[in-house]
Amino acid sequence: MGKGDMKSRKGKVNRGSFGASRPKKKQNKLARKLKMSTSKA
Repeated sequence: MGKGDMKSRKGKVNRGSFGASRPKKKQNKLARKLKMSTSKA
């Protein structure tokens, strides 16, 4: 259960991946609107 373990949070942080033990944070509506408006221009 350390850095090499891909099922644990510590292992996911080490590799920079996401999953059940380390979910990605969802953007709120305002941030999503700002991102969409800047990418279209």
